[in-house]
Amino acid sequence: MRVAPAIELSEQEQAELTRLSRARTSSVRLAERARIVLLAAQGLQNREIAEQLGIDRMTAGRWRQRYRESGLAGIERDLPRGAPPVKVDAARLVELTTQSTPEAATHWSTRKMAAVLGVAPSTVMRHWQAHGLKPHLVRGFKVSRDPQFVQKLEDIVGLYLSPPEHAIVLCCDEKSQVQALDRTQPGLPLKKGRAQTMTHDYKRHGTTTLFAALNVLDGKVIGQCHERHTHAEWLQFLRRIERETPKDKTLHLIADNYATHKHPAVQKWLARHPRITMHFTPTSASWLNMVERFFRDLTTERLRRGVFTSVPQLVGAINEYVAHHNADPKPFIWTKSARDILQKVIRANSRLSGKQSATLH
Repeated sequence: MRVAPAIELSEQEQAELTRLSRARTSSVRLAERARIVLLAAQGLQNREIAEQLGIDRMTAGRWRQRYRESGLAGIERDLPRGAPPVKVDAARLVELTTQSTPEAATHWSTRKMAAVLGVAPSTVMRHWQAHGLKPHLVRGFKVSRDPQFVQKLEDIVGLYLSPPEHAIVLCCDEKSQVQALDRTQPGLPLKKGRAQTMTHDYKRHGTTTLFAALNVLDGKVIGQCHERHTHAEWLQFLRRIERETPKDKTLHLIADNYATHKHPAVQKWLARHPRITMHFTPTSASWLNMVERFFRDLTTERLRRGVFTSVPQLVGAINEYVAHHNADPKPFIWTKSARDILQKVIRANSRLSGKQSATLH
């Protein structure tokens, strides 16, 4: 039978341990450890101490041994646990993230970077967050190469920031090929602890095209759905805009460079309606047309999760959304000046040019 090593206490040690075991200012753990040592000094074995204090035998033996080796300092605090933390070279981590790619991959993940640096993935994530790095995300872009970019930019932004008097500014475009998608199986509804479910595959039941004109001043939308989006449908939509707007107002229509918008038949009709003036966005700059913001809301709020078994059902849902929007319209506010946008485009072009020249060399 193993016998625990004996503990001998001086009067001073006995008094100090007794004080710690009874003092209200001592931590619970320190008071317990002091009682272990006091009972050990009385000759009790670890099993007896454990039974008396309601702890396990290993705990009693651990603090008996710590006191024998280090005295009071041995029970006042725990020994450090685990290996010392690995220090990360933050500059190297940022350099690797922004100027290199991992082997056989297009971008870094926390685990790939952690394996290279010999640290935990959570450490990599913490440094990425501190430096605003998000390698898992990529943003699309397209810089316009339109030779008349500056003139068109100033023209359209001028309409947004300083619209002419006695005029209506309408942002017009088509949301083409909107699909009536039906799911192959019914999904489950949202409930506590579970997201709504929807099958990844679907059935196609046809498409429609939404023609929309957003009033910059009050946010109302004139909408019309058609099966196709040729110049004939565009002309029908222009006629509806002409009918549904006050006759004493001039109309400024902002549209992109789609060929149907400049068809000879359209040009001929516009010549007979001089109160309508067309303003075309620069090529590859659809973001200048504020109706795209309305299209985004329509997609995220009504279409993306929608289930439509026919094109008429889809058209009905779109018309219902437009009517709901017009019941309480809220205009989108344009805040950027043409100068601010132009400076950003110039910076983007200079960076792209520098990147291209570096690649060629």
